[in-house]
Amino acid sequence: MPRSVWKGPFFVGFQNLRQHMVSGTPIKTDKRACTILPSFVGLKFQIHNGKDYVPITITEEMVGHKLGEFSPTRKRFHYRQTKNK
Repeated sequence: MPRSVWKGPFFVGFQNLRQHMVSGTPIKTDKRACTILPSFVGLKFQIHNGKDYVPITITEEMVGHKLGEFSPTRKRFHYRQTKNK
């Protein structure tokens, strides 16, 4: 269920955001619930998935989504058969 319109998007203030925009260095964050704003387009983020940081570059199609949607927390399950059956 989406957030109420009158509340607005959930946003976390990132420190030194302007400095990261100029230098192009990735922003390391654990804030997976933060909504991607139009001003983030072109920025690089490293989003924590519980184990390590996944590098993401923000594009226009990602605006309005959450940061956590682009760093999956679970690996795909695959069953490997053994030789000796």
